[in-house]
Amino acid sequence: MTIYQPDLVTVVDVIDETPDTRSLRLEFQDEATREAFGFHSGQFGEYSVFGAGEATFCIASPPTRPGAIECCFKLVGKVTTALREVDIGDTIGFRGPYGNWFPVDEWRGKDVVFVAGGIGLAPVRCVIWNILDRRDEFGDLTIVYGARTVQDLVYKRELQEWQARDDVTTVVTVDPGGETPEWEGRVGFVPTVLAEVAPSAANAVAVICGPPVMIKFSFPVLEKLGFADDAVYTTLEMRMKCGVGKCGRCNIGSVYVCKDGPVFTAAQLKKLPAEY
Repeated sequence: MTIYQPDLVTVVDVIDETPDTRSLRLEFQDEATREAFGFHSGQFGEYSVFGAGEATFCIASPPTRPGAIECCFKLVGKVTTALREVDIGDTIGFRGPYGNWFPVDEWRGKDVVFVAGGIGLAPVRCVIWNILDRRDEFGDLTIVYGARTVQDLVYKRELQEWQARDDVTTVVTVDPGGETPEWEGRVGFVPTVLAEVAPSAANAVAVICGPPVMIKFSFPVLEKLGFADDAVYTTLEMRMKCGVGKCGRCNIGSVYVCKDGPVFTAAQLKKLPAEY
């Protein structure tokens, strides 16, 4: 086995999150690989449909739930089109895990604020469940999540589950104009709602992922709330292709997102060239 050869995985579940976004649950076909496989929250993999190519996504399931891995992807191109055609029982390829990860163990005893938009909830979901599965090790938890429309919200069942828990504050919003007559959640852009919720920055870290414009306008809100740049974490999947720093597609200056990331702090991002 080499870093370029994928493991074979079986699709054991297919979930349509939105009309153009789907989740796959995958199990390694080799029993020894399945039992030995481990990863950290924030790492990613290369998912391949043979004859179509590979696509890079985070591992959306938490490391606290071994036995299978999950990914979530939006229909955007050749490989994701091919992935949309696979069904339960089909075989695809997986390479990974790659990249660095969120330092969850360093956050023990701290409050954690999660901020996500659209499909950006997938990598954040991994950390959310990781921490919820170790709930007594952390302080207050706040989740602020939004999408353009009600239809674009992913992981709807889990959002309801988190909202029903009394040990986490979950706020779900949609952009103005994206609500339906039945919608009972917030209406407003994620940065605006984040400012209204105003989670405390004292002894806290923030995890943020979503569309670049959402991140751009959420960073100043977190800064105003008192979050230090090195206490704000995000994850990038910018132009990653090979996953191992060989193709050069994901470099930003001297940084390779696949090797030096994909997890960065706001302090690290401020040192990168403006192109990111």
